[in-house]
Amino acid sequence: TSAYSSPAKSLGDPGITPLSPSHIGKDSDADDAVEQLFLVVVAIDFGTTSSGYAYSFTKEPECIHVMRRWEGGDPGVSNQKTPTTILLTPERKFHSFGYAARDFYHDLDPTESKHWLYFEKFKMKLHTTGNLTMETDLTAANGKKVKALEIFAYALQFFKEQALKELSDQGGSDFENTEVRWVITVPAIWKQPAKQFMRQAAYKAGMASPENPEQLIIALEPEAASIYCRKLRLHQMIDLSSRAPVNGYSPSDTIGTGFTQGKEHVRRNRQSRTFMVENVIGEIWSELEEGDRYIVVDSGGGTVDMTVHQIRLPEGHLKELYKATGGPYGSLGVDYEFEKLLCKIFGEDFIEQFKIKRPAAWVDLMIAFESRKRAAAPDRTNPLNITLPFSFIDYYKKFRGHSVEHALRKSNVDFVKWSSQGMLRMSPDAMNALFKPTIDQIVQHLSEVFDKPEVTNVKFLFLVGGFAESPLLQQAVQSAFGSRCRVIIPQDVGLTILKGAVLFGLDPAVIKVRRSPLTYGVGVLNRFVEGKHPPEKLLVKDGTRWCTDVFDKFISADQSVALGETVTRSYTPAKPSQLVIVINIYSSEQDNVSFITEPGVKKCGTLRLDLTGTDASVPNRREIKTLMQFGDTEIKAMAVDVATSKSVKVGIDFLNY
Repeated sequence: TSAYSSPAKSLGDPGITPLSPSHIGKDSDADDAVEQLFLVVVAIDFGTTSSGYAYSFTKEPECIHVMRRWEGGDPGVSNQKTPTTILLTPERKFHSFGYAARDFYHDLDPTESKHWLYFEKFKMKLHTTGNLTMETDLTAANGKKVKALEIFAYALQFFKEQALKELSDQGGSDFENTEVRWVITVPAIWKQPAKQFMRQAAYKAGMASPENPEQLIIALEPEAASIYCRKLRLHQMIDLSSRAPVNGYSPSDTIGTGFTQGKEHVRRNRQSRTFMVENVIGEIWSELEEGDRYIVVDSGGGTVDMTVHQIRLPEGHLKELYKATGGPYGSLGVDYEFEKLLCKIFGEDFIEQFKIKRPAAWVDLMIAFESRKRAAAPDRTNPLNITLPFSFIDYYKKFRGHSVEHALRKSNVDFVKWSSQGMLRMSPDAMNALFKPTIDQIVQHLSEVFDKPEVTNVKFLFLVGGFAESPLLQQAVQSAFGSRCRVIIPQDVGLTILKGAVLFGLDPAVIKVRRSPLTYGVGVLNRFVEGKHPPEKLLVKDGTRWCTDVFDKFISADQSVALGETVTRSYTPAKPSQLVIVINIYSSEQDNVSFITEPGVKKCGTLRLDLTGTDASVPNRREIKTLMQFGDTEIKAMAVDVATSKSVKVGIDFLNY
């Protein structure tokens, strides 16, 4: 048997995702056993624009090691993460990831490069696809399609191999995958199918398996950030609202310079790449009392999502006060505005053609834009120059018969000029205008959250994620909400989620109460009640009057649910010989749902009870008791045959139904 027996395993059934060990109240050795089982926790922050991993040995949980420096790197972008880009050979085999993929792709001859498959910013597809399945495709830069599951699995496998290699080099002996507990971060606003998709991709990458599901934990990005923010010391953050000097510079220096000095401080300590997390609760908490509330706003490349937490002392457990919300308001929105601006100047037809015919040069142009995007600041006065790749200038002349310079003069975009060195020269106002739609959406969304009755008296707002480095976003959030709460930015803000995800992997039970994002339930038959049930729902069967399509609610949207809390239902097979029960699960954003046929109620998954292999000599009316958990980061289920107390194999599926 394995080193610890989960309730599911002890029933001899590997198919159920067991409760994570820290929730088993009666079995006090379970915790220690898990410590022996996994020597190290490795968290992967799989981001839309950039990704990375960090790890911590279970023996010394206060040390978090961030991955080695990567080869490559961009001007004006210093960080420990690598771009989320992946390159497959023309034969669709994995070639490289990150800077290596980007540089190799870039150096290919254009005649060759059109056969190679290059993917970037593909994580957003899981958020935007309404009917995600294992068959969903992604489109490479050259327009060819590949199964999304393969790409995600390749990416995760790459990180798995890098991390195991680093751990082996460090320890001097080969590190086995079985010794690692993996944590993968996803946005909190992702729906259940996207989370399950990530888990399937991780299984395909060999990180864990359906037989050993607890080796992988899915962590929610803002939750991870929240866990890390609790540990902050004052010198590890920048308080936008304080008037006192923080970190040795006075607030009269602009936010921007504060950041540079903060970064210098970090860079000096960078060599070690190890972050100490004090075991005491950080100083920020010395100001937090029992019941205090704070908001974490995780602003990344693709999505922005936010969660509202309340602290519960003395252990500092967290309770979610309002369901996670957010949307696709990441920094990609700024890139999209830049693309619209280029279309306005050079014509949409040209930009579309250029992206297909010169994909590597398009990637180059966006890299050049990225470094200038990071230089945008509220008080900037000098223009920002963006180098146009030579092939852009050349291809434009072929395509239109006149020069790029001519196009700029002719277009009525007055704040973008052509400079003689072959660059687009943007005024600071022009750059800020590209940020405006995205930042406005974030501020608007935050205002709506602040107006919710559950979200009164918020003490702090933590701004985290890569986009939080933007002084424009910092200023907008500070000016909109600075009067309501203190706005705080952890240093090294792009790594906050990564470090928090490691802490979550070490102690997944730290978040005790969550809110369900949707109402979940199943369709059932109830006895027909005259006057209560609509006549069109009447079904008469063997002389009994039934009401069809009744929504049996498991849990309501925004209902609070504790970790380990279960929703129990009993199901009986229609015929004694029936070996599989498949129950459709429905969801809705509304609380009060009476029938599965109401508008807004969607079929979202299946619950499958497998009765094969259980004793057939049971009474003819069998009762299968099903326990579902909604308090974790994923929905889990287990089932028992009441007559024999034997475990029944159960699958809960939001992806392949």
